[in-house]
Amino acid sequence: MNMRNNLLMMATAALLAGCGGNGARTAVETVSTGVLTRCETAEGMTVRLTEEFTSEIEPYRENDITPAASGVHIDRIWVEVGDAVQEGQLVVSLDPTQYTQQLVQLKTVEDDYNRLLPVYEAGGISRQQIDQARAQLDVQREVVANLKKNIEVRSPISGVVTARNYESGDLFAQQPILHIMQIDPLKVIVNISEQFFPQVKVGMPVDLYVEIFPGEQFQGRVSLIYPALDAATRTFKVEVTVPNGAGRLRPGMYARTTFDMGGKQGVMIPDVAVQKQVGSAERYVYVIVGDSVAERRSVEVGRQVGDRVDILRGVEAGEQVAVTALSKLFDGARVEIKQD
Repeated sequence: MNMRNNLLMMATAALLAGCGGNGARTAVETVSTGVLTRCETAEGMTVRLTEEFTSEIEPYRENDITPAASGVHIDRIWVEVGDAVQEGQLVVSLDPTQYTQQLVQLKTVEDDYNRLLPVYEAGGISRQQIDQARAQLDVQREVVANLKKNIEVRSPISGVVTARNYESGDLFAQQPILHIMQIDPLKVIVNISEQFFPQVKVGMPVDLYVEIFPGEQFQGRVSLIYPALDAATRTFKVEVTVPNGAGRLRPGMYARTTFDMGGKQGVMIPDVAVQKQVGSAERYVYVIVGDSVAERRSVEVGRQVGDRVDILRGVEAGEQVAVTALSKLFDGARVEIKQD
């Protein structure tokens, strides 16, 4: 009987030992080591405040070529659409008939004056008479000069002919004969928010981009700041001058202009760390604090720079933020930081 009891006790002890061993292994296997995540440090750095605005490229200057009077015949148009012209270049000649008539009249007045001058010097006529003759000559010379300017129409700017509305021999009515644009340089008029009025200065560089040249950057400079703000939009106008020596840019192109408004101290973290609360505008991140615990924090997001974003509120420089396994994290969750 004692032997049976001893055998039973030994069997029971062995069974208990076996169960105890399995229980210990199970406990070890079920101990949670936390959510495996990778972290990055929030960096304090200077953030460049760049602002982008859209507009259209315009000619630096443009001019309609029209004579002083309507109803005159066009004798000859010296340029075609697309031709480059220089300031002061003859572009249109009008019917010279009236000019020729007045030129003949000028010759007659000059001859009369030249005939009377020696008579006056000899005392044959009064000072008043010679002064009247000289005044008549001056008036006629001015008439001829004005007519010459009217029949010889010259370009007031250097540029390119962009429109021609008549042919040689046509009767000029109201529509301009030619339209000329100066396209080197060009300009862009930009409407900028009033908050940046102190930062924008004449001469500051501006980067310009156009869609037909993707990835290519053109350089311009602020050439004029309009002194008054638009009360309705709270914006002010800025003129940016863009060199165009290569002639690649054209008026009417859609352009994006980028202004560097200076810098500020910011806290930058990877943009993948920022989550959006479903159904609201709240943004939040998980900051790893204490003994590897995730803390959910609402944040205010600022400027995006590449793949990093400026955090205006909610994270301090030097803190660790989670960037992976975010869907598994929650406030208070224990984490295991993955080492790269």
